[in-house]
Amino acid sequence: MEWIDVLFGEGKDLNVLQMCSRALMVFFIALLLIRLSGRRTFGKRSAFDNTLAIILGAVLSRAVAGASPFIPTVCCSLLLVLLHRLLAWLSVKNEWINRLLKGDTIPLYKDGEIKQDNLSRSLVSRQDIMSDLRLKANTNSLTDVDEINMETSGEVSVIKKNK
Repeated sequence: MEWIDVLFGEGKDLNVLQMCSRALMVFFIALLLIRLSGRRTFGKRSAFDNTLAIILGAVLSRAVAGASPFIPTVCCSLLLVLLHRLLAWLSVKNEWINRLLKGDTIPLYKDGEIKQDNLSRSLVSRQDIMSDLRLKANTNSLTDVDEINMETSGEVSVIKKNK
């Protein structure tokens, strides 16, 4: 097992070969963990999903740099991914958990009226709304639109009126 120590090292005093070996190993471990966590982690990008991505990156970087022991760091990462997956599954089964983890859609424009309180709450300006209107609905007029919402992902959605 001496070759493992030569290839991966131990502690913070790692040489280039050892850090590169760890980085290569962590890349494939991270890929496996992300695949295990599911497509939604990097597809929907809600705060719930971004939290896993940020923490997973921070924890796994410690394994590459040798700041934490390799195997416990990977086990911790696996626990985080399994927790994310469990909470995602529970959020599908329970509306209260879903709202707690992901939040609610916030109406920004509805019934011909801009919801100023919700704009402030979402930190969105009228200019932002008009920009999204041009980009997403291909119009420059609110009269062509039925609803504009801030989705749980932070994305603004525009629903045009049926003509």
